[in-house]
Amino acid sequence: MATVVRDGVLHVRFEGRSIDVPLAGLDLSPTSDEREVKHRLAEYLETNPRRLDAYVVDRLSNGNLTVRPEAVFG
Repeated sequence: MATVVRDGVLHVRFEGRSIDVPLAGLDLSPTSDEREVKHRLAEYLETNPRRLDAYVVDRLSNGNLTVRPEAVFG
C-alpha cells in the first residue's frame, strides 16, 4: 500500500474534461508507479484502463500528479 499524501492532487484531462482528484481518494502517493496511477484513475473514471495507455504521468515538485495525453511534436 502506498504512503498517501493527504493534500496531493491528481489532475487529469480526459475526454475534453479537466478533473482534480485527491490522491488520498485514489489511495495513491506521488511515488506510486505509472501503472498503478492509471489503473486507479481508470476505476475512478469508470473506464477501461487501456484507454489511458497513450497517457503520461507527470510528477510535479509539489507532490501533485498530472495525467495527460502524450504530446506529439513534429
